[in-house]
Amino acid sequence: MTQPSNKLLGLSSVFASAICFYLATATLRWARLQGVTVDSANFVFGRFFLGFLMVGLLLLIKKRPPKPVNWHYLIGRTVANTMAVYCFFKAVDLTSVAEGNILNMTYPLFVALFSWFTLKDERDYTSVFVVLIAFAGVVMILAPDMVHTGFLTRFNLNSLWGLGSGISASVAIIYLNLSRRVHSTETTLFFMFTLGCVIILVLFGKRIEWPDGPGFLFIALCSILSVMGQIFITFGFRFVTAVEGSIISSSRILLAALLGPVIAAEPSLTLMGWVGAFFIFSGNIYLALAPKKKTA
Repeated sequence: MTQPSNKLLGLSSVFASAICFYLATATLRWARLQGVTVDSANFVFGRFFLGFLMVGLLLLIKKRPPKPVNWHYLIGRTVANTMAVYCFFKAVDLTSVAEGNILNMTYPLFVALFSWFTLKDERDYTSVFVVLIAFAGVVMILAPDMVHTGFLTRFNLNSLWGLGSGISASVAIIYLNLSRRVHSTETTLFFMFTLGCVIILVLFGKRIEWPDGPGFLFIALCSILSVMGQIFITFGFRFVTAVEGSIISSSRILLAALLGPVIAAEPSLTLMGWVGAFFIFSGNIYLALAPKKKTA
């Protein structure tokens, strides 16, 4: 297979992961439209449990047991990722698929913001300015009619779940970067899925239930799409750079804005909402393309 073909395959895989992650959250909306009332924690648990089964099976086939080196990295990654996924699905359940996905994709902005405070040698004032513009886009998503009604009047407290998912995901990404320096992909995923199941059971065990036929199908579909998204993005990043992968992953912002009325039977974004989504998307693209300062 030629190098250009590898690149195209990688880009296609990362884009497929964005579609899978979007559709995984859309299943929750489909379930609600069909009258399925199981708690969103069931969707999160199903996602982690199926991931645990698949990664565990892969490790058994390879006869390669997980090898934890730094528990701090593994636990930090797991806790932050579990919070991000739960807040993400809660946001979709209480707001909309589009808003939940767009606010979840603010995590690159928070990574840049946290880095600015913690990595003094890598401070980039242009990036900070871009992040501030992107956060103006976040405000437009949270309160699209604020020009006419005022921010507090239009602001929906349930939107904080989406913002929380972006913040948590940024911490999870930082821990992932640290963990991958000392752990294999299989080890990182195994502990993320396994400990994620435990955390969800401990925190929301009373809400976890064996769903009926329709509920089980929607949860299973959500879990399969989520794991497929993880597989696609892991495979795709073998052939693309981090910059290319980040740009393609950010396409989920535009997918959510475009497909909401078609896929999830939701109202279209307002003009202000579209501008906000564009600001966030553009901010993510700039942060992906911005040259990184080299440390001595």
